[in-house]
Amino acid sequence: MTPTYSEPSSHRSPLLTALVAAAIIVLAGANIYLYIQIDHMRADVAKVRESLMTELSNLRDASSVTTASQSRHIDTLKEELEAARTQARTLSSQAKVEATARAEQLAKQLQIEQAKVQQQVSSEISDVKQTAAAANAKIADVSSDVGSVKTQVTATQEELQKTIADLKSVRGDLGVQSGLIATNATELSALRRLGERNYFEFKLGKAKQPQRVGDITLLLKKTDPKKNVYSVDVMADDKKTEKKDKTVNEPVQFYTSKARQPYELVVNKVQKDLIVGYLSTPKEQASR
Repeated sequence: MTPTYSEPSSHRSPLLTALVAAAIIVLAGANIYLYIQIDHMRADVAKVRESLMTELSNLRDASSVTTASQSRHIDTLKEELEAARTQARTLSSQAKVEATARAEQLAKQLQIEQAKVQQQVSSEISDVKQTAAAANAKIADVSSDVGSVKTQVTATQEELQKTIADLKSVRGDLGVQSGLIATNATELSALRRLGERNYFEFKLGKAKQPQRVGDITLLLKKTDPKKNVYSVDVMADDKKTEKKDKTVNEPVQFYTSKARQPYELVVNKVQKDLIVGYLSTPKEQASR
């Protein structure tokens, strides 16, 4: 059965507009990713703050219980001290000496207990300060991560926009206006991210048997590195097409029965008996 082919049209659909629209979609996706990351980090900040408030509440509760207990003990000591001093003033001789000694002992014990309370309060204040410092450090880390994500997404957007701006749209060897042409790996990566077409990279050396690239095969016939020129045979739909004396970064176009738009072969580097480039094919396949 003889394969059917679509006739090359003199004007292609505005592929460049579609590629730019795809680039906008990619950038929108990057922004959505950024917002999701920021939401996650905000949730982390909320958890850190909630943990801090819980720790502070626990410290307050523990402090209240301890302070109440120590206050009752101190009040008891004060009462005993006052009673001992009163007794010492009313007694005489040996009993007065003993009462005075008891009052001095109670006074020292009261001083010790008050010092303990002061130390406990200082320790609790120090714990609160350390907890707050740790929470602030965590919040600062999260804020730094948010800033890092913003910077990374912004840099990615700028890089993609710059790369797309550097790409060129030229007319192919069939006279059909080509889409954007990549001249290096970075630009090819940008084209892949736009997602408008399929891309198959290849290194094609001179050999007796053709090499499969995508759904076609290629056979390198000759190269001229000084002039950056090469010749290659393209086999698609069991039909061989000779492409002679093609230059670097020139869109080499041919049609197949699988798509209404042409396939494009772009060679970025010509060496002795070797060419390096990629095959670009339409994503929309023609119905059979």
